[in-house]
Amino acid sequence: MALIDCKFLSETLGMACSMRVLLPEPTRGQAQRLHPVLFLLHGLSDDETAWTRFSGLERYVQELDLAVVMPCAHRSYYTNMTHGYRYWDFVSDELLYKSRALFPLSTQRELTFVAGLSMGGYGALKLALSKPDTFAAAASMSGACDLASLADRPEELRLVFGDAAGIRTSGGDLTELARALAHSRGPKPKLFQSCGTEDVLLAGNQRFRDFVSPLGFDYLYEEGPGQHDWAYWDAAIQRVLRWLPLP
Repeated sequence: MALIDCKFLSETLGMACSMRVLLPEPTRGQAQRLHPVLFLLHGLSDDETAWTRFSGLERYVQELDLAVVMPCAHRSYYTNMTHGYRYWDFVSDELLYKSRALFPLSTQRELTFVAGLSMGGYGALKLALSKPDTFAAAASMSGACDLASLADRPEELRLVFGDAAGIRTSGGDLTELARALAHSRGPKPKLFQSCGTEDVLLAGNQRFRDFVSPLGFDYLYEEGPGQHDWAYWDAAIQRVLRWLPLP
C-alpha cells in the first residue's frame, strides 16, 4: 500500500490544497486497474493526515483492493461557507474529478464510498444523500448529525451558515436531504451510522437515527461503549471497512 501526500491547486477554492491517498501497489507484470475508492473525511480540528496519524487505517486496508482519499477541508463543515470558501463545491465536485484524474480510481457508483468522523460524519452523509448517483454507501462515525448542536458555537455557526436558518437554506439539513431522497425514484446509498454511548454527540445521533429509520433506506445503526476520541474511531473504521460493499 502506497501512502501519497498530494499537493494541488484547487480552482474552486483558489488556493493550494492537500489530500493524503492510500493506494494499492501493483505487482510486477500486473495490468493497471481502477480501484474501488473510499473518500474518508476528517473532523473539525483535524486535517488530511489525521486518519493515518491516529488510527491503524493503513494496516486495516493493507489486504483490501481499496484506495482511500483523505482531503483537507479545515473547519468548513464541508459547506459553501457564508463567510469563507466554497468547500461543498470543492469536495462534491472538484475533489472527485481531480483525484480520479491523478490516481487510478474507479468512477463506478458501485465502487465509490464516503465516510467520516464527527464533522466528517456529517459531511459523508451530506455527500451521499445529496449525490446518490455518485456514492453507493456512506458511513458516519460520531457524526455531527444534528447541527442544532452548533448553537454553543455561535461564531462558527455565523461563519459557516450565517445563522441557524442558514443550515436549512444552505442545503445542509440532513433530515431534509434524507426525506427528499426517500421519496425519490433514483438510487439510494447504503447508510451506516455509529456513535459511542459516552459521546457528547450521542443524542444528536439518536435523533437522526429515529428520523431516518422509518424512511426505507438500507440503513444500519450501532452504538456501544466509547467517547468522542480516537480509541473509538480506530475501532469504528475497522467496522466500516467490513461493512463496505466491496467486490
